[in-house]
Parts: sequence; C-alpha cells; structure tokens
Amino acid sequence: MANITPVWLFDLDNTLHNASHAFFPAINDNMNRFIARALGVDGVDANSATVDAVRTDYWVRYGATLLGMVKHHGVRAEDFLREAHRFDNLSGMIRAEPGLISLLKRLPGRKILFTNAPQRYSRDVMRHLGLHRQFGKHISIESMHVHRQLRPKPSPHLLRKLLAREGVPAHRCILVEDTLANLKTAKKIGMRTVWVTGYLSKTAKMSALSGQLMHPNLTKRTGYVDVKVKSVRRLADNLHRLH
Repeated sequence: MANITPVWLFDLDNTLHNASHAFFPAINDNMNRFIARALGVDGVDANSATVDAVRTDYWVRYGATLLGMVKHHGVRAEDFLREAHRFDNLSGMIRAEPGLISLLKRLPGRKILFTNAPQRYSRDVMRHLGLHRQFGKHISIESMHVHRQLRPKPSPHLLRKLLAREGVPAHRCILVEDTLANLKTAKKIGMRTVWVTGYLSKTAKMSALSGQLMHPNLTKRTGYVDVKVKSVRRLADNLHRLH
C-alpha cells in the first residue's frame, strides 16, 4: 500500500459476523421492551407505535436511539446496553465465515475493533470467533466519549479524537463497515472506506438495531465508499484499490 502502513478500524456486527441472523432480532425485542418500560406511565408500558416513533425520532436526531433515551428520559447508558444485549445462548447465535483469522493475519498494519456495541458483548463474540488476538485495541461504545459526552459512530468528533489519540493522519486509516452513515462521516474527514454488504438484506429490516434507518439501495456503491465487498475475506484482494 505505497509503503504506508495502514491502521484498520473494523466494525463488528454485520462486518465480522452475521448479526442479522439472530442478534439483531433479539436486540430489537430487548430494546423495545426496555423503551416501552421507560416510556410507560403508572406501571403501564408504552404501546408499540409509541416505541417505534421514539426509536426512529432519536435515531434521526442523534444517530443512536440510546442517546435520545439518555438525554430525554434519564436512562443510564449502561442499563440500556445491558438489557438490549441480554442473550440466553450467545455462542449458539453466532454465524460467521471461516478464514477470518487467516485474512486478518495477511492484512498489513494495525487492527482496531471499533464498534458501537457494548464491551462485554463484543468481547464475548470476538473470543468465540477467535479473533481477539488479531486486534491491538478494542474500542466499544462505553469508551466513545468526547468532552464527557457519549458520541458513538458516526460522530466526526469521535473519529477526530481517535485519530489524535492514535497519532495517525486520516488517510492512513481504513474504516471497514456495513453502515453507510459511518462510512460517509469517515470519508468526509479523509479516511479510506470499505463497505461490507454480505450480511445486508433488502427484505430484512435492519432497523432492528438502535432504530437504524438503512440506505434504500443496499448494493450500489456510493461516492464515499472506496471499496465495496461482500465479505471481509476479500479485503486482501482489494488492497491495491485502497492506496
């Protein structure tokens, strides 16, 4: 890569494993129950229409439903994340491709896990996949604070803080993601971007996580995507396109 060693920022869900298979539906149900209780009045949970409206509104306004719940309803972030990611059989829910360890070993440069998922969940998934030893750092949502305010992806302030902390210019960083909003922000500040599409579905409602609104076209590569791949296993074959 032009003799410049990159720093890879890898997302987790729907990038390194198939979160749409079981995790996102479960998170969706857990989150809805939590929000319904938080919005309830006199011990009566809010109805589903109210929950859906609030989730969508906060996602659009803040980039994450969690931020709206913290700001407007006094919810503690750690409570929200714990309840949303409560699973009876985490290992049985994981679906991922083989060969990821080999792929990561082949990629030049440092690798950082950079996920809006909570630390315990992301740690457990990475350990189950055997990928944790391939990453020098693990940045989860709990550590995504800027000026003492929670600022998860796609916050440009978070990305700039990360660059400053790592001591690398933006053009040396490559963000590998399934979420277009995160890639768009990264590209604006000068990072290179890889869009992983293999786990996205036109029929599955990816609003399952944090009320997220997906791009209407899940296959067309946009101007802020340098490389589009179905699987991270294709990254090594596309290094020349990330100069």
